[in-house]
Formats: sequence, structure tokens, C-alpha cells
Amino acid sequence: MAAFPWYGLDEAFTGRRWLMQVGAAADGTVEHGSTGHGDEPSLRAETEPDQQRFAVVVTVASRPVRDSADGTGVLEATSVSSAAWLAGSGLLSSTWPTRMERALRQDWLDQQTAIAWELADDLEGPSWSQLSLPVDGVPTDFHYRESEYGWVLAGAAREGVLIGAYGRGMSAYGLGFAVIKDITAYA
Repeated sequence: MAAFPWYGLDEAFTGRRWLMQVGAAADGTVEHGSTGHGDEPSLRAETEPDQQRFAVVVTVASRPVRDSADGTGVLEATSVSSAAWLAGSGLLSSTWPTRMERALRQDWLDQQTAIAWELADDLEGPSWSQLSLPVDGVPTDFHYRESEYGWVLAGAAREGVLIGAYGRGMSAYGLGFAVIKDITAYA
């Protein structure tokens, strides 16, 4: 029901695909959504995080500053930083340390979420490098970052769409992105 095209990995990826979360505004307008590729991330203790292989593509509608649905204010414009933030927070939610005491885990998650926000707000900073990957067959520049938990990238596609992605156990260097022709194939 999105008014923008969804992106996923291109046809070179032949593994499992699934639809993840969809973010919508108060009026029901779809703002962003995620598609998964490979192993579905799991935080179960019996699952070793280093053995998981997945890539998640976050598609974000490029929107200018606009009125909120209830008319009481304005919403911030979306940008490549928005895609980087959604990808970074997605990686954290999929890979946080499960073998950590519960109270410490929440403190760690709060701290890492704040760091992800700061990093997404400084895409030209030293924490990011440039990576060119194909989007619908066209070389496209992305901001790219690796950490011990996985990798995150963000850039702009055509048609007013921003792309964020994150993954673990799969190299970002060999990925390509393409418009999903039939989103029901991800069900």
C-alpha cells in the first residue's frame, strides 16, 4: 500500500526473502518498510549471532517537510540520514548481545541507539566510507560503515526513494538493489 516502489536485493541473490516491518504515519501513509534476505535474524540464546547470514533492505519515502496528520505541527523531511538511522537501529535490534545481564542490556541498547543516531546525522564524518553498488543496474554511491555487529549503508535511489540496508554474515560489497516487482513474493 506504499506510494513508492519497494526495494530488495536484485536477482543475483537467490536465497530466502521475507517482508518485515512497515512504518506508517498516523493517517496510515506508509513512510518506510523493510525486506529481509537470507536467515531471519534471531536473538534466541541457542542461535549463535556469528552464524547468522542476512541482509535487510530498508526503503524510505523521500518526503519534504510536511504537516503532521493531525495538523498540529510539521514533520521533519526524510533524507539519506533517515535511511541510515533506520538501518542502524535495525541492525542493533537484530544483533544486540544476548549474553548480557538484563539491566545492562537496556543501558547498552540505549547507548548504542544514541550512537547510531549521531552517526546517521554525520554521514560525511570519518566513521563512514563510500561504497558504489548497483541500484536497478545503475552504479550508486552509498555511505557505508562496518562494526563488530555487522554493516550499515545508506543512499538515494531513483523515484524519490531512499535506501538503507544492514546485514551480518553477508558481504555488502557484492550486493545489488532492485525494485521489487511483486511484494507478495516476500510474504
